[in-house]
Amino acid sequence: MLIVDKRTALAIPPLLRLGFRPFFLLGSLLAVLAIPLWIVAWLGGWHSLQPEGGWLAWHRHEMAFGFAGAIIAGFLLTAVQNWTGRPGLSGRPLGALVALWLLARAAWWQPWTPLLLFSNLAFFAAVAAVMARQLWAVKQTRNYPIVGVLLLLGLVDGLSLVGVQMQDDGLQRQGVLAAVWLVAAMMGLIGGRVIPFFTQRGLGRVQQVPAWEWLDQSLLLGSVLIALLHAAGLALRPGLLLAALFALLALGHGIRLARWFDKDLLRVPLLWSLHLAYAWLVLACAGMALWHLGLLDTPSPALHGLTIGAMGGLILGMLARVSLGHTGRPLELPQGFALAFVLLNLGAMLRVFGIGIHYSLALGLAAALWTGAFALYLYRYGPMLCRTRADGHPG
Repeated sequence: MLIVDKRTALAIPPLLRLGFRPFFLLGSLLAVLAIPLWIVAWLGGWHSLQPEGGWLAWHRHEMAFGFAGAIIAGFLLTAVQNWTGRPGLSGRPLGALVALWLLARAAWWQPWTPLLLFSNLAFFAAVAAVMARQLWAVKQTRNYPIVGVLLLLGLVDGLSLVGVQMQDDGLQRQGVLAAVWLVAAMMGLIGGRVIPFFTQRGLGRVQQVPAWEWLDQSLLLGSVLIALLHAAGLALRPGLLLAALFALLALGHGIRLARWFDKDLLRVPLLWSLHLAYAWLVLACAGMALWHLGLLDTPSPALHGLTIGAMGGLILGMLARVSLGHTGRPLELPQGFALAFVLLNLGAMLRVFGIGIHYSLALGLAAALWTGAFALYLYRYGPMLCRTRADGHPG
């Protein structure tokens, strides 16, 4: 509030005052639309409607790069203002970045042109450039790895889209799976900071659980290494070394989770939702270790535990809290919103553990629960994102 001209800031339309507003709104809207569209296509619908590369290519890409990319951008472009004490992106520059994200989504519905590749890569490059400029201005070296992860996301996005153009399913999988583990790296990096902080603040504890820097750095490097091995195609087949790496990641994330635990957080949905999402990350890493050991037939349950339970859960929990704080509202969930956390986690359980019971039924129910969770976010929080802060301040 002290680093922007209040009169100028308040002249900007509310939706473009900080990055979280448009990107949380549009990312959640994509989450609500994309899964039902994919399920109908998987069941054989949409014969006359086909995105470039087919529905599977679109589904993989848009959840990893479109949905997660929007939420990551919204969070980082907002948080960097607090980290650096410099004004965050807003107004026309933010609007241009939003337009670029929308262009990348729309390009899937045109015959292949360089526009699909350019718009997607340019989006991640632009977010990385904004973050790098802000962080470099105050020499905040602690957050430089974030810029590196953003650039890597852009590179593996390019790998995936080259696979789409070449109709090479292997390249598509390499790029998308690399992106999923880069998002996991970002979850470990950011979640490792905010989850214990939010827990301490939310429960009124005097001190935050101190970080173990060696563990934090090891988890980041391990996740990035796994992403690079997927990008190179070396992690697509079971292997003992990868089993050991995933087991170490599961152990490291589990140690973190145990250190952060406080029984009183179970009474606070804004807190238990974040801890439960992080528990899904532990489970996903353990599941991948089992697959690489040959103890699971397919990595799909572990991967969906990561994408739905961990990624979706942490995103929903962060959306709920960040949207309240940055719109000047008390950190109290809107009435009935805790149901969204329940829906999402039930959906994750069905997708991970219920497939063996009845594949189509479990898949359909999981999709409906995911959609319901993010639709509830749009219903309860959408108006907040489009209006001025409740306290009248900029942002």
